[in-house]
Amino acid sequence: MAVRLMVKNTIRYAAYPTVLGLSAMGVLMCIDKSMSPWPTFAVIAALALFVVACLERIQPYQAAWLENHQDLIPDIGHAIGSLGLLSLTAWVLSFARMDMKSVWPDSWSVGLQVLLAGAVIDLGLYAMHRLSHHIDWLWRLHALHHSSERLYWLNGERRHPLSAIVLASPGIAVTVALGAPPLVLSAWFALLTVHLAFQHANLDYSLGPFRYLFGVAEVHRWHHKREYEVAQVNFGEFWMIWDHLFGSFYYLPQSVQAGDVGLREGNFPTRYFAQLCWPFRT
Repeated sequence: MAVRLMVKNTIRYAAYPTVLGLSAMGVLMCIDKSMSPWPTFAVIAALALFVVACLERIQPYQAAWLENHQDLIPDIGHAIGSLGLLSLTAWVLSFARMDMKSVWPDSWSVGLQVLLAGAVIDLGLYAMHRLSHHIDWLWRLHALHHSSERLYWLNGERRHPLSAIVLASPGIAVTVALGAPPLVLSAWFALLTVHLAFQHANLDYSLGPFRYLFGVAEVHRWHHKREYEVAQVNFGEFWMIWDHLFGSFYYLPQSVQAGDVGLREGNFPTRYFAQLCWPFRT
């Protein structure tokens, strides 16, 4: 019993900082060794996601969310599409730096540069995420992300490709305009991928008081409440500072349960291509 409790508490309080911390160390080590970001960053992120998926099986937040809700196959497609589009967008926008005077702090350590790029991108994500809940055509694109009837490690990337572009492009464009190196952007996206897996994970874990700083599952689940009016909170992707600054932060100790998430409107398609077409249906 004592060993079981120790394992449970270790997973509960150490899973997120350990996995994300090791991922950050791996990314920075690759940069220090001048290794190519592709495929090394992708391998690091994939290993971290595998660990999160395994931890869900060991210590799930909701047992019902371990079951396939006809979402696994389409979510794999969405993950490939969303991550591929983000990488392509960062690569294309990197050419905009060529004729611009860079004001990027290249003298900073790589770690600080990654955090700075992450802060700029995260603010852009927050702004576009919030707009996506208040502008009809943006919501129709974004609704796919909220259509899942459960939260688990993979559906952090459950996004319409056009929604992924809308959400990420402004922040990426600003960092590129400032002169951020593509390597820094790639490093941040690798870490953000790991964070998003934790943010939506069906894992019984907690950051304690740090939940007010990071957009982890225990605060983000409120954003996926089935009642649309209740879900207009916690738009931050990585940090919750924007939600605190702009009055959209919300948290209560009582937890979001199975059956509480998804869209109030039923009959959302379960097939991948049907989901991509859904926003354009009248």
